[in-house]
Parts: sequence; structure tokens; C-alpha cells
Amino acid sequence: MNKYIFLVFLYVNTVNSFAQIKILFDATKAETANNADWIIDADQHNLGYDPNPYIGGRESYAQRFPTPDQSGITASTSQDYWEGGISAWGVDAVRLGYIVETLPYTAQITYANVNNNQDLSNYDVFVVCEPNILFTADEKAAMINFVQNGGGLFMISDHDNSDRNGDGVDSVEIWNEFMQDNPVQIDPFGISFDYDSFNADTSNMANLPADPLLHGSYGDVTNVEFYSGTSMTLNINSNSSIKGVVYNSGSSNTGNTGVLCAYATYGNGKIVALGDSSPVDDGTGDPHDRLYDGWIEDADGNHERLIMNATVWLASHDSNVVNQSEIASKYQVNFSLNQVNIQGEGIESLKLIVSNLLGQEMLVKNLRLGKFEEIHLQADNLYIYQLIKDDVLLKTGKFVLGSAR
Repeated sequence: MNKYIFLVFLYVNTVNSFAQIKILFDATKAETANNADWIIDADQHNLGYDPNPYIGGRESYAQRFPTPDQSGITASTSQDYWEGGISAWGVDAVRLGYIVETLPYTAQITYANVNNNQDLSNYDVFVVCEPNILFTADEKAAMINFVQNGGGLFMISDHDNSDRNGDGVDSVEIWNEFMQDNPVQIDPFGISFDYDSFNADTSNMANLPADPLLHGSYGDVTNVEFYSGTSMTLNINSNSSIKGVVYNSGSSNTGNTGVLCAYATYGNGKIVALGDSSPVDDGTGDPHDRLYDGWIEDADGNHERLIMNATVWLASHDSNVVNQSEIASKYQVNFSLNQVNIQGEGIESLKLIVSNLLGQEMLVKNLRLGKFEEIHLQADNLYIYQLIKDDVLLKTGKFVLGSAR
């Protein structure tokens, strides 16, 4: 019989090539100071180290393009393919067909600056994990305008008094100052990080069956562990869309306090906020640092599911994700060695597009629900599929054709 292997499903509402989705990981705010290593890859460590805290106390010098080249990533690539404390995040993103880059410490955070080839307007998602240098007024405006115009911002804090580079401010204060003192709007996202530090092992999730972060393409999130992290307080008066999804034990899972992970929309864009950097740590970064595998080992893989569900949601250009997820859940796409079959509601004509990881179309078929159609694709390769009706993307994801068993 044929063995089916299904990896992930993504939910978006536009027919975009996945090769065009670009994620930018920040390294301009001393994200590698002290024992932090919140970058996807660096080829140099501790070379020309400058202890000046206002320069950043850099220990790893992340370059724009991770090496080896991301084109070499396959379904079986290990999380230590690159040398960075969050390299597994980057590898998982590439497996989804995304392009990943780093904003090096010598670069600038700008928006709509045609002279900057790493301007935020060139990316879909901007990840800032535990910044240790304050954002300038121009940088704050760039980031907020990026979100307002359709970008996705992933904000990760750490515990209070976690000043890694010794400049007098830590990520809690930096994120709160970013949101409360900027040229665009006070408290645009309805979030403030609490000045706190605690460990948490919680299964206290919001009861939201269709939630894209808790029940997204990477699976259900049932447990989260914090190691010296902090919580958030939500302000729905500032942003009515703000939603908590992970709560500390003992907190109400419908309240606005004790929140460990939250998300919101703002303008045409989205944000996700997390109160601890431990869940994104994969333990494979700078050999001089003390790193731990919070990505897979802690919480039995729930951290990978949470972070990647959130990344998929941020990368999708659809603010009405719950409705889109409900639409996508109506269709099941099954691939065997020689056939494809689509199950769903009603009798409809649908278009199936299958591409390789380089974005090259390998198969285009018009299909009807419930009918088995013959396909000719090489087994054991990783493919991306898009299921389209009337130029609207209903569902997309990845699959590997299983060999006959």
C-alpha cells in the first residue's frame, strides 16, 4: 500500500508564491550580548569584540545571508544546519518555502527607504528577539508603519533585569518604551510587558478551538515552559483585537493579565508577542554561550508548534484568519505515490498547483472534489501545493510523496 506523509498546512488568502515570503531576523540590538545568541546564523564569534555597551556588546557577528545556503535545506535537515541560537526557527521557515535573512548589526531599521536594500518594505515578517538597545524614534516609526501597512512583527521579551549588554536597559523596558513613546501612536498594539521574572510550566491555554496560534498548521499547542520570563498585561481599550492565548498557571485564560503569549492586528498588519526567549532557543548557537534546547526538548515540542504557528499567521496576508482557517478546514488534500484526491463540501471545480521549493510549478490540474486524479511527481521530494477556487487560495501546505510500503 502507499504511505502518506503530511508535514504542514498553511492558511493564507492570496495566491502568492511562497518563494516571495521573506522573514527578516534582527541583529542590530545586541541580540548576541552575553549568553544570548538570538540569531539564525553567524560565521564569526568573538572577533573584534567591543565591550562598549552602547555599541552592543556583540559576541557573534551575524551576516545577512546564512551559510550554508538555504537552498540546501530539505525535509530532513537538522536544526544545527546553521550556527545560531534560533537557527531551528530559520530552518523550519525555509522548509515552508520562506526566504530568511538577518539584519546585521551594521544595518539600519527603516521603512520605505529606497536606498536601503534591507528596508522592512522588502519583507513580510520582522522578528526581534530580546533587544538590548533602545530603538530610535525613526526605528520605532519604521516598525509601526511596517505593521500598519501589512507587515508582521514578532516581539520577544525576556525577564525584568535581563540587561545583557550592561547599558542600563533590558528587553522589557525597551519594548514598553517602543510602544509608549513613539512618533506614530501610543500603545498601538494594546500590550505592555510586566516588570517581572518567573519560571512557568503551564497548560493554561485560551479555549479557542479555531485559533491560528494554538491550533495552526504545526499542530495543537498544549503546554508552554518559561525559564526566567515575564508576562504581559493587555489593554483592549488601546487595541480591541488584542488576544491572549497562553496564560500563566492560576491566571484566568480569558483575562488581560498573566498573559505569556498574545497577538493582535494593527492597520493591515499583525503582531505576536512572547514574554520569554527560552522557548525559541534551540541550543545550537555560539559555542562560547550557555544555550539550551527549548525549541524541541522543553514542553515536548510545543514551543516549535507555537512559534511556527505564529510565524505562519504573521506571514499570511489575511487579518481574518479565523474565517480563513474555517474555510481551509473544509478541504482535505491527500497525495499518494500516483494519485491526488481532494475531499470537501459541495461539488466544485478547483485548481491544484504543485511547486518545488524553488517556486517552479511542477503540476497544474483542474480537479473535482472526491475524484482521484493521476499525478506524476518524483517520490520522496518535498513539494508545496496550493488549492485555488476563483483565484482565491483555499488551502496550501507541504507534502512528501511516500514510497510504496
